[in-house]
Amino acid sequence: MKKMIGKLGVTSVILIAMSMSAQAKEKVYKLKMATTWGKAATPLIDTAHNLSKMAEEMSNGRLLIRVDSSNKHKAPLGVFDMVKGGQYDMGHTASYYWKGKDINTLPFTSMPFGLTAPEQYAWFYHGGGLELMQKVYSKHNLLSFPGGNTGVQMGGFFRKEIKTLEDLKGLKMRIPGFAGEVMAKLGIQVTNIAPGELYTALDRNTIDALEWVGPSMDINMGFHKIAPYYYTGWHEPASELQVIVNKRKFNKLPKDLQTILTTAIRVSAYDMYIHNYDMNATAWAKMKKEQPNIKVKTFSKEIMDAMKKANQELRNEMSAKSPLLKEVLDSQDAYMKKAREWTKMSDYLYLKDNL
Repeated sequence: MKKMIGKLGVTSVILIAMSMSAQAKEKVYKLKMATTWGKAATPLIDTAHNLSKMAEEMSNGRLLIRVDSSNKHKAPLGVFDMVKGGQYDMGHTASYYWKGKDINTLPFTSMPFGLTAPEQYAWFYHGGGLELMQKVYSKHNLLSFPGGNTGVQMGGFFRKEIKTLEDLKGLKMRIPGFAGEVMAKLGIQVTNIAPGELYTALDRNTIDALEWVGPSMDINMGFHKIAPYYYTGWHEPASELQVIVNKRKFNKLPKDLQTILTTAIRVSAYDMYIHNYDMNATAWAKMKKEQPNIKVKTFSKEIMDAMKKANQELRNEMSAKSPLLKEVLDSQDAYMKKAREWTKMSDYLYLKDNL
């Protein structure tokens, strides 16, 4: 430094230092995000784009996130591995897709007969859920954050009416996550098909039934034109998507950009929840008018009781094998026990008395 001062003078050195500091402050960080969703999968893909836009605006252009839909990277169910391996820095997907890699990831999307969306968000941010999610994903060199909720998902489209447990046996159905395990226990042949292939699979009789989301997204997929029996939900009362981030990449970001990124994730997730709610209401009104042959059904008490029994048996079996899964499920159960009393007093009794 003394030699530099001697050659250039104090004023010149100060100006160079100031310039270097300004350049450091204005350094642009670029991230790549892979999504499980195709470019037309509104509002899922919109959430990733909204996140990117907010991050860029809040950082004044210092944090840029390129969003690649599954149409580009061609691996909708490969997002976990691509982010873990560093091929992508981030991913927008759903945690329960990774049950084959780590069974502990299952509960962070939704569990059958579990928390509703408001209850689940409260658990994530005030009941220890977010900390447990980081505990599960840390061993994969990943961070995971709530990435948008669909609310209660419908129980699926079926080609034929399901009246008894016997009607389920041998049925081929696309249904992921823990609910798929439950259905398999009841005799269904379960498969997990990427979103972009669902309509073709149903149309070609590769599957007999499928669940996707709800009216907001189902209407554009056209499932109701092939399978007119539309069953109400039980399996995903609060389907939370996720944003996964490569931990090494996250740690290289300046602290302010880390905060901007996590804030953009949280806001875009909530925006998806309310956007999807409005889309559901609008789409269902249209579906009822344009497709009067859609038959909304609820599974019988016999079937629901069998589902609950299978669900509890599977929970017990899996919890016995994984102490960490048991810790997550116990945490959700404890929070639901507390929160559900308020849900009953508020939403349930209000609706019960005003429908």
